Amino acid sequence: MAALLSGFFPLLVLLSFSSHFPESFSAEETVKTFIFRVDSQLKPSIFPTHYHWYTSEFADPTRILHTYDTVFHGFSATLTETHAAFLANHPSVLAVFEDRRRELHTTRSPQFLGLRNQHGLWSDSDYGSDVIIGVFDTGVWPERRSFSDTNLGPVPARWKGVCQTGARFVAKNCNRKLIGARFFSKGHEAAAGPGGPIAGINQTVEFMSPRDADGHGTHTASTAAGRHAFRASMGGYAAGIAKGVAPKARLAVYKVCWKNSGCFDSDILAAFDAAVNDGVDVISISVGGGDGISSPYYLDPIAIGAYGAVSRGVFVSSSAGNDGPNIMSVTNLAPWLVTVGAGTIDRNFPADVVLGDGRRLNGVSLYTGVQLKGKMYPVVYPGKSGELPASLCMENSLDPNVVKGKIVICDRGSNPRVAKGMVVKEAGGVGMILANGASNGEGLVGDAHLLPACALGSDEGDAVKKYVSSSPNPTATIDVKGTVIGIKPAPVVASFSARGPNGLNPEILKPDLIAPGVNILAAWTDAVGPTGLDSDPRKTEFNILSGTSMACPHVSGAAALLKSAHPDWSPAAIRSAMMTTASITDNTNQPMIDEATGKPTTPYDFGAGHLNLDRAMDPGLIYDITNSDYETFLCAIGYNPKLVQVVTRSPVVCPMKRPLPENLNYPSIAALFSTASRSPSSKTFTRTVTNVGQANAVYIAKIEAPRGVTVTVKPMKLVFTPVVKKISFFVTITADSKHLVLDDAGAVFGSLTWTDENNKHVVRSPIVVTQLDPL
Repeated sequence: MAALLSGFFPLLVLLSFSSHFPESFSAEETVKTFIFRVDSQLKPSIFPTHYHWYTSEFADPTRILHTYDTVFHGFSATLTETHAAFLANHPSVLAVFEDRRRELHTTRSPQFLGLRNQHGLWSDSDYGSDVIIGVFDTGVWPERRSFSDTNLGPVPARWKGVCQTGARFVAKNCNRKLIGARFFSKGHEAAAGPGGPIAGINQTVEFMSPRDADGHGTHTASTAAGRHAFRASMGGYAAGIAKGVAPKARLAVYKVCWKNSGCFDSDILAAFDAAVNDGVDVISISVGGGDGISSPYYLDPIAIGAYGAVSRGVFVSSSAGNDGPNIMSVTNLAPWLVTVGAGTIDRNFPADVVLGDGRRLNGVSLYTGVQLKGKMYPVVYPGKSGELPASLCMENSLDPNVVKGKIVICDRGSNPRVAKGMVVKEAGGVGMILANGASNGEGLVGDAHLLPACALGSDEGDAVKKYVSSSPNPTATIDVKGTVIGIKPAPVVASFSARGPNGLNPEILKPDLIAPGVNILAAWTDAVGPTGLDSDPRKTEFNILSGTSMACPHVSGAAALLKSAHPDWSPAAIRSAMMTTASITDNTNQPMIDEATGKPTTPYDFGAGHLNLDRAMDPGLIYDITNSDYETFLCAIGYNPKLVQVVTRSPVVCPMKRPLPENLNYPSIAALFSTASRSPSSKTFTRTVTNVGQANAVYIAKIEAPRGVTVTVKPMKLVFTPVVKKISFFVTITADSKHLVLDDAGAVFGSLTWTDENNKHVVRSPIVVTQLDPL
C-alpha cells in the first residue's frame, strides 16, 4: 500500500469523484495522519465554511485534527491509507502527504555579533521593542527573568494572539514581554495512538500546555529576545550580563515539540497558520528532518508553511541541521527560508586530561561538581576488546567490576553524551573521557556532566586510547579550568554544522550564513536538570547548549532588530542585508577555519559568512525577492502549475519558456556546469540590486574569480540617483573543465563585491562553480 500511495501523493490526480465515501474499509488497516492540500476556491457555496466542507465530503469530524486557512489551505486527519488514497482522487485535492516526525536541532554572543549598548542597531531599533518573534519549539518556562516585562511598553495593538492555558500555565503567565503562548499536540497524540510510531505524551514529565518540560524552547526564546541587565551563569560558567539579541522584542511561543518525542508536521503547519494570524513579524524554527531526507517543497509542510508566512511579510529563520561535517547535509532548503549554520564564539570552557606520563590533552568540560583535584586514577577503555556497546558506554553495557573507581573512556555517538556519563557513574566510575571519532573530528561542545568529564577531539582521543593500550598501569586525572574569554581564532565553523551543497536545488547556496551556536548560555526550564536527563536532580536558571538550534534564534533576534529599524524591508531584504555584510574572516583577520579539520572553510560550510549586525543595519544595496519571483523559481525547477499552487495557495501560470532557477534574485550565485558540456562553457546570470543607502551613490564591481573560471560583470559601475533606485546587472561565468580544479566537495569558490566610492558599503556575494554529471 505504501508503494501505491507514493504514486498518489506526489502526483496531482484529477479524476471524477463521488462525494459518497465507501462505507467500510478493512478494520485491520493501520490509521495514520495525513495532510491534505485542498484548492479552497473549489468549495461549493452550499457549505458555510471550509470545515463544513471537509467534514461533509472528506472525513468524519472525529477524524479531523487541524484545519488550515492562512499559510496553507486544507486539513489533517487520521485515516487509513485506503481512505487517504481514495481522497487523493478528489478533484479539489492538490496533494496529500503523510504526517512526518521532525527533530529539534539541538552572554557574550550579542557582543560577538557586533552589538554594543551605546550605538548601532540596538539603539537604532530600540532593542526591537515593536517587533514580535514567534518561536516554534518546546514551549517556555515563563517565570524566568529573561521574560520579565519590566519597563516595557504596551503590547503592540496589532497583536491578535492568545495566552492558551493548560497544565501549570495560566493567563497571568503571559505579560508585555511574553505576549502569547499556544500548544499543538493533536498530530503528536494521533501518532501515539494504537500502533503509532511513538509513545503518548507522558504527563508525569510533560505539561499539556505551553510550559516547557524540555528546556530547548526556553533556551531558544531567551537567545532571540531575552531581557538584559542582570548577571547570569551556569554553575559559574560563562558568567556575565544575560541578554538576548533583541532584548525588548515581544515573544509569542508556539509549543510544537514534545519532550523525548519530537515534533509533527501537522502540528507545525497549524502553528504557522496561527502565528501569521496572530500577527508575528519573525518566526524562529530550530527544527528539521530527523531522517536526513529533504523532501520536495510541495511535500514539505515546513517549506509550505514558511512560504505562506514569508509571502505575508513574515521573516522565517530555520536551523541548518547538525549532521556536519558531512557534505550535502544541510536541511531546510527552501529559498524563502533563511537557513542558519553554527559557529563558535570567543569563549570556551577548557579542561585537560592529564596522563600518568605527564602529557596534557586539551578538551572541554562544563562539570560543576566536586573536582578530582589532581588525584590520579586508573583509566580503562571498555572498547579495547571491540565490544561496541561498551565502547559507546550504552546503558547497562559497563561491568562495574571493570570500571569501579576508574576514569572510563567512552566513544562519542549513538546515545547522548551526558547519558554516557550517567552510565559510567552508575557503574561506579569516578570520571569520563569522551572521545570523538573520525566523523566528529576535532569539534568539541561542553556538557554539564554529572561526574568529572572531559571531551577530547579525535586526535587526542586516539592518543589517550593508545596510552591505555600501551601502558601496564595507565592513570589520569581531569583538570577543569572554568571559563576563558578572548579565544582565537573565532568564529570557527562548528564541526556539527550542516554543510552544502543544497541537495534539492544546488543553484541556491545553502546554508545562507552562520551565527553563534556553540556553548551558548541562555535561560532554562525548572522541570529538568542541565543535562536534560530525568535522573539529573540539579536545577539551574541558565544552561549552556550547542547546535544550529542555538544559531537560528540569533538570526531571528537579528531580524527583529533589522525589522524594527527598517519596517518597510521585506524578509528577502533583511536576509540580503545579513548575507551581503557577513564576515568571512575570524578575529585574527584570517579566513575562517573548520573545527572538524582545522582547514580553511568555503561557502558550502558558512554560506555568505558569519552574521555581522553592525554592518547589516546599513548594507547599502539589497537583493530583494517578490512572491512572483518565488513562483517563477518553482516553475523553473520543473513544477507544473498545480504543484506550484500546493506551495503558493493561488493558481499560477508558468511562462511558456522555462526560466532558469539560478536567476532567482538571491544574494549568492551558484553556477552548475555539466561534465559532459563542451569546454569552455558559459552561463549568464541576472541580478537586481536596490539602493537603501544614500540616494546618490556609485558602486564599482570587484571580482574574485574562482580558480580556473572567468567572471565578467556588465555594467561594472552602478550609478544610483533619487530617481534610479534599482539597477540590474549581468554576471557571466565561463568555466573550462580542463583547467577547473575542484575541492573535495566538487566546487570552486569566488565572490562578487560592490563597493561605493568611499568603501563605506561593501556588498559581497559568494560565487560557487561546480560540475555535475548528466542524468
